[in-house]
Amino acid sequence: MVRTQISLTEEEYLAAKREARRLGISLAELLRRSLRHMLPVDEDRPWMRHAGMVESGDAASSQTIDELVYGRKD
Repeated sequence: MVRTQISLTEEEYLAAKREARRLGISLAELLRRSLRHMLPVDEDRPWMRHAGMVESGDAASSQTIDELVYGRKD
């Protein structure tokens, strides 16, 4: 990863922090997701637009993927 610095108004910063908290993600992750959404898709790897979009916070989430994705276990 490359570290960068940006300037936001206080209003933008507070709104972004609120949204990140609502989603349960860091401010940095919110900004990365926002950029991914705005940037053109690499036609050779269109799936990359969604890379890293799902986070459960559960280290064992791969064992309960059906519940995470579909809300139920089959």
